[in-house]
Amino acid sequence: MELTDIDLNQLVLFQQLMVERRVSRVAENLGLTQPAVSNTLAKLRRQFGDDLFVRTPQGMVPTPFAEQLAEPIGYALGMIHSGLNQASRFEAASVQRDITIGMTDIGEIVFLPSLLERLRQQAPGLSLHTVRTTATNLREDMEAGKVDLAIGPLPQLKAGFFQRRLFRQRYVCLFRQGHALDRKRFTLADFKAAEHLVIVSAGTGHGKVDELIRRAGVARSVRLTVPHYVGVGHILQRTEMLATVTERLAHSLKEPFGLTLRPHPVELPEIAINLFWHAKVHRSPLHQWLRGQVFDLFGEGKGALAPG
Repeated sequence: MELTDIDLNQLVLFQQLMVERRVSRVAENLGLTQPAVSNTLAKLRRQFGDDLFVRTPQGMVPTPFAEQLAEPIGYALGMIHSGLNQASRFEAASVQRDITIGMTDIGEIVFLPSLLERLRQQAPGLSLHTVRTTATNLREDMEAGKVDLAIGPLPQLKAGFFQRRLFRQRYVCLFRQGHALDRKRFTLADFKAAEHLVIVSAGTGHGKVDELIRRAGVARSVRLTVPHYVGVGHILQRTEMLATVTERLAHSLKEPFGLTLRPHPVELPEIAINLFWHAKVHRSPLHQWLRGQVFDLFGEGKGALAPG
């Protein structure tokens, strides 16, 4: 198939169907009638020789062939859009728009205070929203432009995405000041004897730490399991429990909650925290500026920049 065989607007409609999965929503977004959307889809089916989308009770489900087309079409449309809207000079102070960043609750604790203050000073017209990296279809939402950046250990973001390492960090043990273990020497025997708070963080990359501790043959007495990190400081402050957390989170919680951190007695690998963005926004002046602010605030050394 040649480029002259297809209309750019047809590809825009295709991408909208990949995101919305509803003919009615696509028609509303593009200012078309539903019959017009259906007619364009019929043309695309004939041109590609594939159904592309199959109607189900859950909406228009893409075929495997449509899934293969989605990434190159999304990338191409993003590059065209960025090129047409390339500003000769980017002025952060004059930008008025919303930015959405995917991150865990750890990220909200560690990153948001400093990032919000930087945006308030340099780009007061930017409004920031966060979404959980596990509560959204992150890959599709970033391809569709619904999520601008994502921060964390996110192995699911590979082809079509750029990434740059912000920093590496180790895991530490965290407990309240005055705890029976609050002494200079903290051993593996101390760790095994303690009562533990375990944070289940499936899908974030942090969940692997519990598996690594089990593989090391270390048994723990788990007193409490929670699905997020938001309450960790409050819980440790008033109990005798110990938690395994990342070092930057530990430092963020240490002063506000009167906690102590110690090197972890189990040999655990460091974890890489990366910044991810889709190729379609790689050359966007706004996104380049925003990534620069994140690197400036949180980066350690020179990160490796590469498409996934």
